[in-house]
Amino acid sequence: MLGFFNTRTIWPSTQQIAKIEQAGKMSMAATPYHHLSSTFSTCGAIPPPLKKIIISSQKPSRDTSVQVISARGESRPLRAAVVGGGPAGASAAEALASGGVETYLLERSPGGSKPCGGAIPLCMLEEFSIPGELIDRRVTQMRIISPSNLHANFGQSLRPGEHIPMLRREILDSFLRRRAESCGARLVSGLVTSLEIPSSPSDPYLIRYATEGAFHTLAVDVVIGADGANSRVAKAIDAGPYAQAIAFQERIRLPPGKMDMYADLAEMYVGGDVSPDFYGWVFPKCDHVAVGTGTTVARPDIKKYQAGIRARAGGKIAGGVVIRVEAHPIPEHPRPRRVRGRVALVGDAAGYVTKCSGEGIYFAAKSGRMCGEAIVNIWMRGKGMVTEEELKTEYLRKWDGEYMSTFRFLDLLQRVFYGSNAGREALVELCGDEYVQRMTFDSYFYKRLAASNPLKDVGLLWKTITSLTKAGIVGREVGRLMETGAGRNLVIG
Repeated sequence: MLGFFNTRTIWPSTQQIAKIEQAGKMSMAATPYHHLSSTFSTCGAIPPPLKKIIISSQKPSRDTSVQVISARGESRPLRAAVVGGGPAGASAAEALASGGVETYLLERSPGGSKPCGGAIPLCMLEEFSIPGELIDRRVTQMRIISPSNLHANFGQSLRPGEHIPMLRREILDSFLRRRAESCGARLVSGLVTSLEIPSSPSDPYLIRYATEGAFHTLAVDVVIGADGANSRVAKAIDAGPYAQAIAFQERIRLPPGKMDMYADLAEMYVGGDVSPDFYGWVFPKCDHVAVGTGTTVARPDIKKYQAGIRARAGGKIAGGVVIRVEAHPIPEHPRPRRVRGRVALVGDAAGYVTKCSGEGIYFAAKSGRMCGEAIVNIWMRGKGMVTEEELKTEYLRKWDGEYMSTFRFLDLLQRVFYGSNAGREALVELCGDEYVQRMTFDSYFYKRLAASNPLKDVGLLWKTITSLTKAGIVGREVGRLMETGAGRNLVIG
């Protein structure tokens, strides 16, 4: 089922390990496991990047030479490891290093990329100081296309200057990692193989990773897991089961005339032919378009749905050349446990991707920054060591209080509107409403509760019920939608 995944999204097999592990053992015979001096400063020189290798997911034998450390009572900074160098991990590392924490950012594939539509909310440009040159396209037209090819032009209510920034993940991720390094974080290119949980609150976490055929161990006080949907850190702390979707994407370079059409246009297609529970997309990049889809309930059929989105786009992408194929697991909901001991999960590792819209970049970067800042604040209060209860108070409860209602509401919208073609037709009909579009853009662009018009809210609620009823969706789901205040909160995006 996962045979089409590129190697960045799969942990290596036992067979792959044999040769490399043997090389690692030969290297370790001459070089002991690496451990860090307790007096190391985050302002020191950044080590040169190391080449990525693939090793076994099996845990190496315990190395007794690793120094046991404790932050309490020692005249050195708190030491933190961030596992994963995407928007979540890089933002966490930047916040930690900026606060004086001795920070190590471990990324197994610094040159890799993730299949992602690449849309970010407008507020992220200023909030995260994203330079304009990173933006490939500034989309002002968003077209949503129903199973019957009913179009809703989702952009007629944009204010002057408003747009959807589109970028490539490999460009954004690299920029954020470099910025974290400039703040003092050390980037380590290596594959994390295990996380050893300490036996007492004052003992360190031991992170074992491999690079260039050798195994190393890093001892740290606190860990942030930002290593994606298949998070090794989440497994180590028993974060609990959760569902995953698959995202599949082809990057297609179009003939010049056709690429011009997508200069500021993004398209979303809904229908059972492109996904049984999500949507397909054609999003513009610098010199190509990203064409993809995703699903949770029919993962083995993802290639069939990719063929469906290509067929729906039809002549608009005909003659294009596929320049890259990408696939990746996407979390379906927040994990049951996102903080345990002195370990916290952020981004995809925590399950922070919204239903209905599939938005994850902003929430990844935001959660990473919030978690990093929380750790700095706890440490700076002078108690020395970070505790689980403090992490839950300073990071998790604040995150849940600000964003969890959004995740739950979008989960409900996906179940109501994406479960059948009738529901998808109703969704597109509603998206043609200018008031729906304005409320959506205010919520998406600025990540704040949009000021509503009570009279228009009543009208929208009635239109929602009418559209759903016309589409044959009645009963329990309609009642639940009404209870959540659909007329005021209907968003996709």
